[in-house]
Amino acid sequence: MTSTALEVRLASRPAGWPTEENFEIAEVEVPTPGDGQILVRNVVMSVDPYMRGRMNDVKSYVPPFQVGQPLEGGAVGEVVAVGSGVSDLAVGDNVLHGLGWREYAAVDAKHVVKVDGSVAPLSTYLGVLGMPGLTAYAGLLATAEFKKGDAVFVSGAAGAVGQIVGQIARLKGASRVIGSAGSADKVKYLVEELGFDAAFNYKDGPVAEQLAELAPDGIDVYFDNVGGEHLEAAIDSLNVGGHITMCGAISQYNDAEAPKGPRNMIQILGKRLTLRGMLVGDHKALQQQFVAEVGAWIASGELKYSETVVEGGARQAPAAFLGMLRGDNTGKMLVTF
Repeated sequence: MTSTALEVRLASRPAGWPTEENFEIAEVEVPTPGDGQILVRNVVMSVDPYMRGRMNDVKSYVPPFQVGQPLEGGAVGEVVAVGSGVSDLAVGDNVLHGLGWREYAAVDAKHVVKVDGSVAPLSTYLGVLGMPGLTAYAGLLATAEFKKGDAVFVSGAAGAVGQIVGQIARLKGASRVIGSAGSADKVKYLVEELGFDAAFNYKDGPVAEQLAELAPDGIDVYFDNVGGEHLEAAIDSLNVGGHITMCGAISQYNDAEAPKGPRNMIQILGKRLTLRGMLVGDHKALQQQFVAEVGAWIASGELKYSETVVEGGARQAPAAFLGMLRGDNTGKMLVTF
């Protein structure tokens, strides 16, 4: 085993859109696992929209990344060494953990989950069967209180979360599923591959106009991954008693100025809308139900998923992250080592 390895550090905090200069690739000694720890050689890591918020030095639901220190995020890797006091893991096991952005990680054994690559590809534990999948499942069924017959609109529908939300809604009996995406190819993918009833390219014109055309009878649920113009448009289209899951606002993450809208929040009163934010960590109780139901849909071919994989490990992780923020990915954006 090599004695040195690469890790990605936060070199500086971005002002607006991040650049490659905000990251530093550092060579460090491979750590030795301590008592109760394992040493993991990462195989695949995740880049996610929420990580952009952690690059800012602001108080939030998760601590910010520290300048000069390695970033963190979901990863799956192979156990290559086991420290004292660890009896339930062995060399060769694959585990899911939170210390991505590096080639090797010494992780507390109590903070990892053993995963089986023979049951599902290792990458799926970071995507459709991982945090994004549970976010979609819980955000639609628990947070939005989806019920059979609801018309559902999903923004960022070709992303890691959005692609699963729309399909779950379809499988659970939605009357209509509409998605937005950022290219004609993604729109085609949503309709022809994933079974959305309709989709539109938000770059083709005002979101409100395109949504109203595709949902002439309004919508009952909006799953928000984008914020801004999309949220304003959804409020216009929501029927009385509609629900909004506020999962993300990627259109605003890199804004240097405060957002200008939505400008129609007064409609929340007249329509008696419910807007509810969600964090996936609040829904751990649904984990087993989620894996059982979504896993069965994947096995039967009823639910499909896409991944965008960037090879090259730590050196390519910043570019993959920036590409994800631009919307270069279809489905989950991953980096392989």
